[in-house]
Order: sequence, then structure tokens, then C-alpha cells
Amino acid sequence: MWLFYSPDIKPDMELPQEEAGHCIRVLRMKEGDRICLTDGKGCFYDAVISAVSGKRCMVHIENTKEQAPLWNGRIHIAVAPTKLMERNEWFVEKAVEIGVDEITFLKTDHSEREVIKPERIEKIAVSAMKQSQKATLPVLNGMVPFRSFIEKDFKGDKFIAHCEPGNKMNLRDKVVPGRDTLVLIGPEGDFSPAEIDMALKAGFVPVSLGPSRLRTETAALVAVHIMNLAGQCE
Repeated sequence: MWLFYSPDIKPDMELPQEEAGHCIRVLRMKEGDRICLTDGKGCFYDAVISAVSGKRCMVHIENTKEQAPLWNGRIHIAVAPTKLMERNEWFVEKAVEIGVDEITFLKTDHSEREVIKPERIEKIAVSAMKQSQKATLPVLNGMVPFRSFIEKDFKGDKFIAHCEPGNKMNLRDKVVPGRDTLVLIGPEGDFSPAEIDMALKAGFVPVSLGPSRLRTETAALVAVHIMNLAGQCE
């Protein structure tokens, strides 16, 4: 059954314009057809199309069901965005498909990009959520200065993946199943020595993602996958 998104669900409601267009113009669905909606807050809604008029599509909600957790523990990835927006969008799409709770973009000393457009990122995240049949939209945070971010309180395990030499365990050996986990991923030029020092003093534990030198978006996705696998529900 096709999955549609509306942040505000009511017993009788009109689909958002973009969702309505996909429903009636692309899929050519009509009155009486059944669809499924999600509010991005953890619930699915079985619905029937009650009326179609021009570009408008009305639906009636028949049943509500909460999606069971797909993983234990909260997964938060904080990454310095790449210069090419396409690579950031690819990361968001794949991270949401795999499963993540929160994505933060970091402004670091070596950042290649200063601005992230939240509307575009949310659109991609919504599409990935629907494609992967999830009912929860991750929290998406725009650019946050590195220093102010690491000073925020976080109830869980905190890691920083950097390229400087040193004795670092692999992230897969440090993640504790079911615990809230936050991983920092730097830009192509890596975190600056000052940033690494600040993170360590703030309680972040240095980790490795393996012997290969990874692009920023690849490293971030590997970290998400490791955290997700560790917390997956049976």
C-alpha cells in the first residue's frame, strides 16, 4: 500500500498539495482507494480517499497503529557537510533508509560549506522515510557551531571519528547495544587539532571506522550503520 506523509493528521483531512499531486496525478488513485499515511511521529494511519476534486484529495482515517521500535537506543550523527550538496543529500537519504534518530550538520574550522537549506534536506528525509516504510522522521538540525554543539549535554555515549594518529578502538567495538549514541564526523580536511582537543575534554571518545580513509559522507553513513546494527530489535 502506498505511504503518504502529513505532519498533521485529522479524522477527515486534505492531503498536503505535493502528496495529493502524487496520489491523484501520478498514481491516478480515485475515490474509494485505500492508502496509508504517516505523521513522521511514529504512527501509521490506514485511510480511504473520500473525495477528489482537481488537485485536491480528501481522505478519511479508518485506523491508527503505532510502529514498533526498529532499534533500541537513540542514534545521533553530527557531520560537517561536504562542499557538494548532492553528497550531503545522498547521505541523508541513505541514513534515513538505514535508520537514524537525529542528524546535525556541524560548522567546523575546516568546513567546506557554510549553509544548509533545511527545506531541501527535510524533503529528502521524508521521501526516504516513506520509501523505507518508517513512521518516524528523524530530527534534522541545520548548521551548528562545533564548540556550542559539543558543550551541549548528551545522556549517552559520545564518540569522535578523526584521522589523527593515536590508539583508537573501532566504533563497532565501542557501541553498546541499546544505549543512546552520538558520533562526530569531520569535514574532508578533518577536525582541527584544537577541535579534537575540545571534544576529548568534553568527554568524547576517539574511535576508528576502519583502515580505509573514507569520504565524509561515507564515514557518516558507516557510523550510522554500525550504531543501527548494534541496536536493531530482534
